[in-house]
Amino acid sequence: MAERKWAYLASIGLGEMPVGRVAAELAALGYHGVELTLAHFDPRSMDPAELQRVASDVKAEGLAISELVVQQDWVLRDEAERRVRIELTKDAVKACADCGIPAINVFSGPAPWDPSAPKLGVDMTEAEAYHMTCAALDEVLQVAEDVDVDVALEAVFGMVARDYYTTMELLRRLPSDRLKINMDPSHFGLYRNDIAMAVKAFGDRIVHVHLKDVIGVPPAVGESFLFPLLGEGLIDWPGFFQALDDIGYAGFCSVEFESFKYFQTVLGGDGVAAAGLSMEQIKALAG
Repeated sequence: MAERKWAYLASIGLGEMPVGRVAAELAALGYHGVELTLAHFDPRSMDPAELQRVASDVKAEGLAISELVVQQDWVLRDEAERRVRIELTKDAVKACADCGIPAINVFSGPAPWDPSAPKLGVDMTEAEAYHMTCAALDEVLQVAEDVDVDVALEAVFGMVARDYYTTMELLRRLPSDRLKINMDPSHFGLYRNDIAMAVKAFGDRIVHVHLKDVIGVPPAVGESFLFPLLGEGLIDWPGFFQALDDIGYAGFCSVEFESFKYFQTVLGGDGVAAAGLSMEQIKALAG
């Protein structure tokens, strides 16, 4: 078994912090990488020199950027806005290539937490939503293939690709070598998928892993289900890590902290405290 490479998604409580400080805090806690979002690495508002500076600031603290979370919802009827989101994703792929970031994280849409987004089976058929997702991804993948960056699809509750089976259908429709998987077990667990089976079926398509737990049932986060602290939910963590070992996964495992109420009521909105608590949890769960 290869030594685990731990990363942390620099979002909740860290998005406004300078990236160099984020990297320094995470390195001090024992992390090996940081997963960035557009809050720190955004080709819309930052020129190439600024983006390179972000990569340099992270590297200076001895960390790697494990991936860039872009996650633009492409399933919408406003074609002008849809085009903006597709172009942003393509620009992000190019920026990652220029700065040595190996992958971007995307989801399929539509976002169930967005009241303006269409509801599958109500406002839009699943067939139409698949068509929109595939058309957007096809454009993004053409760029990714040209610049050698992976596009890591994350299954997300309520979306076109939301569990093992709907994700496999999307992979079937888009046979690109650059279309990979960001394996987040929480969404598969929410739909009661066999997570070990999913890991082994995806195999070497998995290029990045999220560590996030879940408890409850679909469809409504905060009402019928929650993403609790690691170890409190449905995920069989020893079984999950064993499945990753079985396929020879040697990439980053990145904590995605989404215990929002705990973050506010107990941690007082302290993103570094959340990262420290998460490190204690993953050490215990990984054995």
